[in-house]
Amino acid sequence: MSGGPAAGPPNLTSNRRLQQTQAQVDEVVDIMRVNVDKVLERDQKLSELDDRADALQAGASQFESSAAKLKNKYWWKNCKVGS
Repeated sequence: MSGGPAAGPPNLTSNRRLQQTQAQVDEVVDIMRVNVDKVLERDQKLSELDDRADALQAGASQFESSAAKLKNKYWWKNCKVGS
């Protein structure tokens, strides 16, 4: 019967360890949820930035084309005035 009373404390210790481990797991899960949310938010911001960069590139190309046309227009106008 000496094994009976000794079985109590190891079970308490096992339960405490299990509770501590579960608490750690819960903490890690919470941290990972926050990290996933941050990654999703970052992905959205990067996507928006990429869209803005594309729009800026398109605007720059249009500006370059318009500037070249304007330059040619005034070059020809200058040639006609100078003649």
